[in-house]
Amino acid sequence: MPTVEELYRNYGILADATEQVGQHKDAYQVILDGVKGGTKEKRLAAQFIPKFFKHFPELADSAINAQLDLCEDEDVSIRRQAIKELPQFATGENLPRVADILTQLLQTGTLGGLFSQILQGEDIVRERAIKFLSTKLKTLPDEVLTKEVEELILTESKKVLEDVTGEEFVLFMKILSGLKSLQTVSGRQQLVELVAEQADLEQTFNPSDPDCVDRLLQCTRQAVPLFSKNVHSTRFVTYFCEQVLPNLSSLTTPVEGLDIQLEVLKLLAEMSSFCGDMEKLETNLRKLFDKLLEYMPLPPEEAENGENAGNEEPKLQFSYVECLLYSFHQLGRKLPDFLTAKLNAEKLKDFKIRLQYFARGLQVYIRQLRLALQGKTGEALKTDENKIKVVALKITNNINVLIKDLFHIPPSYKSTVTLSWKPVQKVEIGQKRATEDTTSGSPPKKSPAGPKRDARQIYNPPSGKYSGNLGNFNYEQRGAFRGSRGGRGWGARGNRSRGRLY
Repeated sequence: MPTVEELYRNYGILADATEQVGQHKDAYQVILDGVKGGTKEKRLAAQFIPKFFKHFPELADSAINAQLDLCEDEDVSIRRQAIKELPQFATGENLPRVADILTQLLQTGTLGGLFSQILQGEDIVRERAIKFLSTKLKTLPDEVLTKEVEELILTESKKVLEDVTGEEFVLFMKILSGLKSLQTVSGRQQLVELVAEQADLEQTFNPSDPDCVDRLLQCTRQAVPLFSKNVHSTRFVTYFCEQVLPNLSSLTTPVEGLDIQLEVLKLLAEMSSFCGDMEKLETNLRKLFDKLLEYMPLPPEEAENGENAGNEEPKLQFSYVECLLYSFHQLGRKLPDFLTAKLNAEKLKDFKIRLQYFARGLQVYIRQLRLALQGKTGEALKTDENKIKVVALKITNNINVLIKDLFHIPPSYKSTVTLSWKPVQKVEIGQKRATEDTTSGSPPKKSPAGPKRDARQIYNPPSGKYSGNLGNFNYEQRGAFRGSRGGRGWGARGNRSRGRLY
């Protein structure tokens, strides 16, 4: 058994060898033998073995076995050091083997030690350990990933989430959302509360701070899949209405080419379907209504000869209107007399004029899109331009259905549409298709298959009285993270100064 001095001497040989380190197999074997020594020798071996592990692939099995022996040592400090270094073995063909080691760690109840190193270890160790957990925990059998183990993971994860980067947050949400114990309604609610805490929903929103905007968007993206008829989005929807909508035009983002306003409106639309009882419903519905009016222009004034008095007609921003109109339609169901009892007559008249003008342009645009897509099937629909036309048709059909509802006397909130960027739900036989357009004299037509989820194109609407000046149609699919940005922690939540993903 090597002594401490011998371990240091052979460590020096390997460290000084630089690129020729693989030629000193005997020196590395001495370090492996250190696991048979006393406490000091074992502690050094736990540090030295992983440091040079990648240079001796022929000794990989022996090195992993030696590290595993240290992970099961009676001395707590040795176990902790060995577990701390364990993620460095999780590379290439050794990954399955290290996964088996993790299973053994779980079975022996030492998972807490791994989390301890995530909390206290160096950045490289922390990063590898988190990614290891996120990819391998879901592959463990039920007899290993017991209820008690899952409870430990949840408890320790909450500690880690007190100070994380955006990337780390997403990885831990994947870990937690995959646990069986959190598949229930109460489990999903716990996850929503965790996300809400990360989003700092109790703090005043700062639209000019890219960190603040980024954190809210990232957190909301993680929360959206958790919402359901039993797990409500009320807290998030309230925050968006009260804090974000009034500052929509002031939002800042470092992501080039991202329509941050549309991104926010899409998230709001997705959440609005699962909003529960809202404390300040009328106030927030009015804020949503006022924002909708900004994108529902009044018709241009006509000169005496019947032509437009202005140089150009207002631009109709269909993507924005779809999101805002859908959100208003969803929340309006909770206060159906808002338009008739909460608005004065002049305000309601003004809104009806805007709806009517928008609907006129909409009908022309829908007919032009249908004409452009008429007779096209299969490969013809897969061209970039036609994909965008298909999506544009979905958006305009959705707006058309919602406007028709609001034109009812009194306004109706019964129709159901599928947001243009969401997959279409299957319709049961005999169920009325509320999303189909039934414009003047034309029977409903099936929309061709939609674009892939990563579609992002520019489409210039065809010319015409209402569409000639509509501007570019910008279809931006909701994405996850785009690139990385170092140098700052996530909103200064803790003392870790890690980079963050956007």
